[in-house]
Formats: sequence, C-alpha cells, structure tokens
Amino acid sequence: MKKEDKSVIIWLLSGCALLFIMVMVGGITRLTNSGLSMTDWHLITDTFPPLTEEKWEHAFEEYKKFPEYQQINIHNDFGLSDYKFIYFWEWFHRFIGRIIGMVFIIPFVYFLIKKRLSSETIKKCIVLLGMGAFQGFLGWFMVKSGLIDNPDVSHFRLSLHLTFAFITFAYTLWVALDLIYPNKIEVIKPLRTIARIALVVLIIQIIYGGFVAGLNAGLVHNHWPLMSDGQFFHESIALEKDSWLLRLTEGKSGVQFVHRTMAYVVVGLMLYLYFRSKKYVLNTTQKKGLTTLVAIVFVQFALGVFTLLFHVPLWLGLAHQLVAFVLLSTMVFTLHRLSK
Repeated sequence: MKKEDKSVIIWLLSGCALLFIMVMVGGITRLTNSGLSMTDWHLITDTFPPLTEEKWEHAFEEYKKFPEYQQINIHNDFGLSDYKFIYFWEWFHRFIGRIIGMVFIIPFVYFLIKKRLSSETIKKCIVLLGMGAFQGFLGWFMVKSGLIDNPDVSHFRLSLHLTFAFITFAYTLWVALDLIYPNKIEVIKPLRTIARIALVVLIIQIIYGGFVAGLNAGLVHNHWPLMSDGQFFHESIALEKDSWLLRLTEGKSGVQFVHRTMAYVVVGLMLYLYFRSKKYVLNTTQKKGLTTLVAIVFVQFALGVFTLLFHVPLWLGLAHQLVAFVLLSTMVFTLHRLSK
C-alpha cells in the first residue's frame, strides 16, 4: 500500500468493523424480538434512551398502542422491566447506526479538505455514504411494516435490510482493498468467473437467510440431512401457499428448503474454485484466501446444521449470522485478489 493511503485504509476498515458490530447487534435485536420496541424514529431526540422513570412510562404507553403488545405481549405478563430490555437492544442498534454515520462522514470531509483522496476514491466514498443513508431508510422501512396490523416485520423487508448491510460492508471492504493492493496483477479469468458466480450465489443465500429469520422458518423441520419425516422435499412445502413462487418465498417450509439446499451449492462452488485453482500458479495471498474460504464455508455449514437441530438458540443463531459475515468478507477478499 502507499504510505499516504494508510490513514484512509484504517478509516475504511474501521467502518467495516462497525458494520460488523451493527449486524451482530441487529441479530441480537431480531432474536430477542426487540425490533418493534421503539415505535417512532427521530434523528436527534432518540439518540439516548429515556432518562427518567416518567419518560420510560411514556415510551411504554406508546408501545402498548401497537400490535406486538396488543396481540402478543399483553398475554405474557409483560411489564416495564421487560420493555426496557427489548428497548435497549433496538436503541443500541440505532445508536451504532448513528456512530457509523459520523465515522464515515466526518473523516470523509477531513480527507477531502486535506486532499488525501483520489478522484476515483472520492466517487467510491460518495457511493458508500449513499448506501449508508439508504440502509438507515431500509431499517425504518422494515420496522414500519410491523407497526400496522401484523406484529411481525415483513420478512422481505428484513431480508432487504440485512442483505444491504452485507453488501455495504462488502463494498467498503472492496474500496479498502483497492488501496491496500494498488498494484495490478495478471488476472486468471476462469478463476475470477467462478469466484464471481460464487459471490452471487452466496448473496442469494444470505437473502434466503433473511427470509428464514423473518419467517422463523428455522423452527420447523429441525432435522438433518433430511427434513421432517425423512423427506428430502417435505410435502408441507406444496401445501403452504397457492403458487410455487409463493411457496418458495413466503412459505416456511419452502424457504427453509431453498436455504438448506442452496448451502450445498455454496459449499460446492467454493470447493470447485479451490480445486480448480490448483491448475494455476498463484501467489501466496491468493492461496491463503482460497484456503481460508474453504475452511470458513465448512464452519458456516456446520453452524447452520446445528442451529437447525437445536431449534435456533440465541447464541447459535447469532454465530451463524456472524460467520456468514466472515464468509462474505473472505469471498470478497478472494475475488479481489483474483481480479486485480
């Protein structure tokens, strides 16, 4: 890397680390059913949680006006202390979002003033700022879907919010890698093509992971390698919805079937990429990227299986989501080293 780019790289990688934390807290928020605890959104006034008991009571009374309390928690002996717990996780999630905004905007302005960014990097950073703003909108767009009639957020919106966070992270990492490795290398086009396909399939798998999370589809068919009743393609898939499009995008059994089956495709593609690479002379960085990729994809596959078998306990569900983040990071790194 160029010495003058070091501080910019640290800035971008710090953003990556914060995005990782953001997704981790978002996973806890989802798995603890905390996402609908804050029923409004204000850029400034929600920065800190209620500071007095009176304000807590007011926030709790506002929460009681919405479907999650009226249809679910009113029957669960749900009190103020319970509300404070779920409020904390949603507030913390939003608070980190604000921190990320400041971490991206303030150094960006500083680097612009100091003329530390090339015109190409400036364009990429503007895209990143736009992606961050859009991600904030997607978060509220998701929450809003659970504040009308249904006490659950739309699984489509949840998946969109989650997947776009992954994509924002991936692009931030890619911009940092462009600065870390400024020198061009000879591209091995067949490997690059396979890596690109693997990345696209991995993103589709992440989308379906969001569907599974949003529909709580991990709580059905808790068996492996086959679904319930020893069936590879369980009969319930065809019964849940009226069309195959809906069955495979809105039915719990159908969504889980796609997610668990595509896991084999993801593993297969990454193994194919690894063994195909043996036909070429690679540098040390490329070899390490491919080896790490294969190791992590097997860890992620195993976590997926155990998460399913143990009915999605909090720690396993969170671990599965976080290792997906690590897997995407390794995939992006490997593709970058095979592309530039």
